[in-house]
Amino acid sequence: MSKETRDGSKAGGPHGGGAGPGARPMGFGPGPGMMGIPGQKARDFKGSLRRLSGYLKPFRLTLLAVLTAAILSTLFSILSPKILGRATDKLFDGIVVPGAEIDFEGIFQILGLLAGLYVISALFGFVQQYLMAGVAQKVVFRLRNEVNDKLGRLPLKFYDSRSNGDILSRVVNDVDNISNTLQQSLTQLITSIVTLVGVIVMMLTISPLLTLILVLTLPLSFVVIGMIAKRSQVHFKNQQAQLGALNGHVEEMYTGHTIVKAFGHERKSIRQFDEMNDKLYDSSWRAQFISGIIMPLMNLIGNIGYVCICVVGGVLVTQNTISVGDIQAFIQYARQFTMPITQTANIANIIQSTLASAERVFELLDEEEETPEAAKQPVLGKPLGAVEFRGVRFGYDPEKPLIQDMNIRVKSGQTVAIVGPTGAGKTTLVNLLMRFYEVGDGAITVDGRDIRELGRGQLRSLFGMVLQDTWLFNGTIRDNIAYGRLGATEKEVVNAAIAAHADHFIRTLPEGYDTVLNEEASNISQGQKQLLTIARAILADPSILILDEATSSVDTRTEIQIQQAMNHLMSGRTSFVIAHRLSTIRDADLILVMKEGSVIEQGTHEELLARGGFYADLYNSQFSAGAAATAG
Repeated sequence: MSKETRDGSKAGGPHGGGAGPGARPMGFGPGPGMMGIPGQKARDFKGSLRRLSGYLKPFRLTLLAVLTAAILSTLFSILSPKILGRATDKLFDGIVVPGAEIDFEGIFQILGLLAGLYVISALFGFVQQYLMAGVAQKVVFRLRNEVNDKLGRLPLKFYDSRSNGDILSRVVNDVDNISNTLQQSLTQLITSIVTLVGVIVMMLTISPLLTLILVLTLPLSFVVIGMIAKRSQVHFKNQQAQLGALNGHVEEMYTGHTIVKAFGHERKSIRQFDEMNDKLYDSSWRAQFISGIIMPLMNLIGNIGYVCICVVGGVLVTQNTISVGDIQAFIQYARQFTMPITQTANIANIIQSTLASAERVFELLDEEEETPEAAKQPVLGKPLGAVEFRGVRFGYDPEKPLIQDMNIRVKSGQTVAIVGPTGAGKTTLVNLLMRFYEVGDGAITVDGRDIRELGRGQLRSLFGMVLQDTWLFNGTIRDNIAYGRLGATEKEVVNAAIAAHADHFIRTLPEGYDTVLNEEASNISQGQKQLLTIARAILADPSILILDEATSSVDTRTEIQIQQAMNHLMSGRTSFVIAHRLSTIRDADLILVMKEGSVIEQGTHEELLARGGFYADLYNSQFSAGAAATAG
C-alpha cells in the first residue's frame, strides 16, 4: 500500500502522487501565459534564491548574452507598431488630403523595414532560447548528478524515515520544475519586463495624455488579479490534494487488485473512487472557473481603457494634435500593455514555487551522510569470515537503545541462526554487520578488523544475501542471476541456477534464460523469484552468507532441495540465518536467541532445549500450534 508523503502526495503514484510540490501548476485560465497559481512557497526565499543563483554563476557571460538577446528581440518587436503607424499615415494622407496620391513606394519601404525588424527580432529570440536552454540543462545536469551522488552516500536510516514518493518527488518533479523555470519562465520574465518598460516609453513618445489614461486602469487590474488569485489559490490547493488522494487510491487498488477481488471489495473501492472523483471534480471546477474569469475581466478593463483612448484620440486627431497612424500604434501598444503585467505576476508565483522545489532539493543535498570512510583502509587478502560483536550498543533513537552490550563470537565457517519474536532485533543485527547502520558503542570485527576501518564496498563484497523479500530488476533471467558477480560466464550462471534448482523451471519458459522479467517480476511465481535470488547468491560465492528465511516461499519438496544446495553453499563459509521456523536450524553451530534487542540465550539446538528456557518455549509452541491446528 502506498504511504502518504509529507507534502500530502501519495507515494508510488504518477510523479509521486500527482500532487507533489514539484508538479507543474494546473492551468490558470484560457488566456495566454496564464499558467496557474502554485500552492507552495519557499520557507527561506532569499537563501534558496542565493543558493540556486550559485549554480548560474559559471554561466555569467552566457546569461548576459541571453539578457542582451532578450532585450534586442523585444525592442525590435516594440518598434514595429510605431513604424507601422507611419505606413498608415501615408495611406491616410493619400486618401484624405485633396490632390494627394498614395505613396505606395514609401508604404512598401516601410513594410520591408517591418519585415526586417520581425526577422531580426525572431533571430534574437532564437539565440535567447538556444543559449538559455543550454544553461538550464547544464545547471540541471549538475544538480541531478549531485542528487544522484548524494543518494548513494545517504545512510539507510534516511530511506527508512521517508516514503519513496517523497524522495522521488524531490529527485524528479522538483528538479524538472527547476529546469522548466530556468528554460522558460526566466526568459519570459525578462521579456515581460522589457516589453512593459518599452511599451510605456513608446506610448509616452506618442501621447503622455493617452498614456496617463491607460495607466489609470492599472490599479483596477491589480485589484482584480489579487482578488481572483486569492480565491482560486485555495481551490487549486484542494484540487492538488484531491488529485493526490485519487492517484493514491488508484495506485493502491491497482497494485492490490487481487486482494480487493479476493475479499469482494470491488463495490466499496468503486464507491470510494466515485467519492474522491466527485471531490476532485468540485475542486477542479471551482478552481478553473474562478481563475478562468480573470481574462474576461481583464479584457473588460482593457476595453474600458480602449474606449477612452479611442474617444480622446479621436478628439486629438480632429485637433491635429496627433496623427491617425500614432493612434493606431497607441492602440496596439495598449493591447500589449496588460499582457506583460499579467505574465509578470504569474511568473513571480511560478518562481516562488520553483524556489520551494529548490529548497526541497537542497534539503536532500544537506542531509547527514554516512560516516566518512577511513583514510587508510586495510585490505583483507583472503577473508575467513570470523565475526565478533564486542560490547555493541545501538538504537535507532540514541535516547532509546535497542541493543545494549551485545557480545557474540562467531568462528570462521560456523552457521549461526538468529531467532526471536518479531521486533527482537534480528534484522538490526544484520544491518549493523553490513554497516547500513553505525554502532553507537563497542565494535564489530571481521577477521579481527574493525569494520569501520574497512571500506563499505570491500566489507559488503564479503557478504551474499538472500532475503525473504525478493528483489529482481526489469531484465532477462540471465542478467538477474549474473548480477551476483560482474563478468560471470554463461556456464557459471547456468551452474548457479542448477545448484539453486532453478534451471528446470527456467528452461520450461518460452525464452529460457532470455525471458525478460517485468518491473514487478510478476510474470513468474514468488517461489521462482526466490530461487533466482538464491542462484544469484550462489554465483556471488561470498565469504559470509546472510539468509533471511530464504526458503519461505517455496514448496516443501523444493525447500528440501534448496536446503541441500544451501548446505553445500554454506560449507566452509560463515553463515547467518534469520529463522522463524525453528525446525530449519537444528543443525546450526550456534543459535542466538534475541528478545528486545538483547541476546538472552545462545548455544546449540540440543543445549538450548535442555535448558528449558525461552528458546525451548518458542520451539515447543510451534509444534503445539501445529497440533492444535490439526486437531481443529
